[in-house]
Amino acid sequence: MDLRENIEAVRRDVAAAARAAGRDPSQILLLAATKTQSSDTIRAAIAAGIRACGENRVQELTAHLDDDAYEGAQVHFIGHLQTNKVKQVVGRVDLIHSISSEKLLRAVSAQADKLGIVQDILLEIELAGEASKSGFPPEEALGAAQLAVRLPGVRLRGLMCIPPAAARPGDNLPYFQKLRQLAVDITREMLDNSIDMDILSMGMSGDWPDAVAAGSTCIRVGSALFGPRPSVSPRKD
Repeated sequence: MDLRENIEAVRRDVAAAARAAGRDPSQILLLAATKTQSSDTIRAAIAAGIRACGENRVQELTAHLDDDAYEGAQVHFIGHLQTNKVKQVVGRVDLIHSISSEKLLRAVSAQADKLGIVQDILLEIELAGEASKSGFPPEEALGAAQLAVRLPGVRLRGLMCIPPAAARPGDNLPYFQKLRQLAVDITREMLDNSIDMDILSMGMSGDWPDAVAAGSTCIRVGSALFGPRPSVSPRKD
């Protein structure tokens, strides 16, 4: 695997997909999903041009932070966040993608307020009704956004979704279009927050071209950059 070549290839493909959709490629952040990657691999990715890394696991996030592995790049938390892990994440990352419940939203705000900071967040929206996945149902998204704006410790930057695994190209396009429209509807209802709502985190290695076509501003790409992930022990966080 040549990491630099993979990054350049994905960047070229993203730029082509953006232009095909009539978009400026610079509007789309390539977020390297660094789950299971070593600190050395993360450093190599940043040296090769990656400007933002996303971690799924609190344990890996804190280990890499302690190792200064992310120097020179933004750090995002993109995995499921339990309320008892909030203290380990808030204030240590640039953006939390996975605010999936009112309880978690309030906990993040309370911890940020305690630290005297404002934590940037996204609301995770569960669009397919999958019981195994977390997130606000679409009909609760506006209420969650209105609550986020009232809380002192968070700044709502946009929405995120993880649709079902796509069997073929185009399968997830309707979900991405629905999230885009939901973001439009929310900003229309909340004009005071429309400037801050500028991120749509949607699309991963298997479906990011459809996400770009639908308006994604942040694609979370792992295997297309790093290759198949190595096996890992059961998660403890």
